[in-house]
Amino acid sequence: MIKRYFRRHPIRTKRALEILPGFTSWFLILFPIWGSFLVPKFVAYYVIVFAVYWLYRSINLAIFASIAQNKVKKNSKNDILPKLKKQFPQRWQTIHHLIIIPTFQEPLSTLENTLLGLSKQSFPRKNIHIMLSFEEREGNEADKKAAYLEKKFGKVFGHLWSTKHPDIPGEIKGKSSNTAWGARKAKKLLVDQVGIPLENITITSEDADAILHPYYFSYLTHSFLTSKKPYNKSWQAGICFYNNIWQVPAPIRVLAATQSVTQIYILARRDRLINFSTYSVSLKHIEDIGYWDTDVIPEDYRLFFKSYFAKDGDFEVEPIFLPIYADAAQSTGFWSSMRNQYEQIKRWAWGVSDDAYIIRHYVLSDKAPFIDKTLRVFKVIEDHFLWPVNWFAITVSAMLPPLLNQQFSRTIIGKTLPQVSSTLLTMSMISMLSIFVIDAKNRPPRPNKNFWSYISQPLEFLLIPVVGFFFSALPGMDAHTRLMFGKYLEYRVTEKVANPQKDK
Repeated sequence: MIKRYFRRHPIRTKRALEILPGFTSWFLILFPIWGSFLVPKFVAYYVIVFAVYWLYRSINLAIFASIAQNKVKKNSKNDILPKLKKQFPQRWQTIHHLIIIPTFQEPLSTLENTLLGLSKQSFPRKNIHIMLSFEEREGNEADKKAAYLEKKFGKVFGHLWSTKHPDIPGEIKGKSSNTAWGARKAKKLLVDQVGIPLENITITSEDADAILHPYYFSYLTHSFLTSKKPYNKSWQAGICFYNNIWQVPAPIRVLAATQSVTQIYILARRDRLINFSTYSVSLKHIEDIGYWDTDVIPEDYRLFFKSYFAKDGDFEVEPIFLPIYADAAQSTGFWSSMRNQYEQIKRWAWGVSDDAYIIRHYVLSDKAPFIDKTLRVFKVIEDHFLWPVNWFAITVSAMLPPLLNQQFSRTIIGKTLPQVSSTLLTMSMISMLSIFVIDAKNRPPRPNKNFWSYISQPLEFLLIPVVGFFFSALPGMDAHTRLMFGKYLEYRVTEKVANPQKDK
């Protein structure tokens, strides 16, 4: 019955599913206010359950982040290439890696740093092929950048091409449509003209500011060759926003540290691991599913679930325990950097717009294993729907019932609610300790060290409640509310600041 309704009313169900996240998040945010007058006991139970949930998540992060960090540290020091050559003495040389770098108005120095990072790969560079996918609307500037980069790096790799993605009716301007364009162009050049077998090629969607670890393609090749189903996988390394960590304001630095450790943590959670930002997949699989969708903004989650349902649930993300260094949001001044960071988080929060697609395919899919697809979809919905809610639930909700309802404040549960909630959330600080320790190990050294620098770094983490509101809850509410009212977001490229060459 539900399937029939979804099939008969695709537009109506899509719109209802777009309203659902915003309705849910606003209901949960406002519930402690109006609920304190009407059903204060239920609000108290809600607060306690959420505090226990947050404690569980914190312990989970502390454990798995430590496990992942140890693997990242080990792999970062040990190139797997010698093992690869010994295990696959002939086959390893037949694997080629295609990299698509979608770019629009990126500073030339950013693209130069990215290609410089790729030039340091331990895997043979003749087996690495790069497509710089500019936007046609960038005009002559794109041509100048392409000419300079092709002249400097043209002979470094197997191939270095460039293309310009035109504005095509029906497409949404952004990374997904640009990557699809660049991938199709590169496939024609590498497979149809050069003659490399489609089955022997991986394709990496690389953000223009991402610097891959030198061992990345060696580990990717090893995982590709040892996998029983390499065409039913994608690969994800840990995104660490450390390229410019010491050039950004303190609030953004704290956010970058938290996000970086979270991305390391998620590598150890294969049940939650989904493509993000910069990732790899087989070119054969991309060809099979029809490339990236061109009518969406968030391309990474969409590609995963498009792949998952196209392969009837037989698709997963394999972790590569290595770091990928990326830029934290930065602009030319403090407030412009704040605005830049807000817009970036809002764009990430717009990933909630994919939930209608994901839920629809969940309902209509008959072949994907029920338990597996249910768990995967539930975890995405949990993260997306609660994105704006978390901050309110763990900071102010416990105070509201006894504050707004004097009669309830005189009951036992009313008197003890703030203390119980505070105790649970204090125990949850174990995750903050883990983030601080792992970040301190991974973060590049501070230039111009002095006594104050050692004091200020831990003190910056006191900004987390403020950062959480302005760079998590608020942009999340913004994205959910826009989607709920059909005010669809347009892709906005995160502004980049030209920096000198980075050496990782």
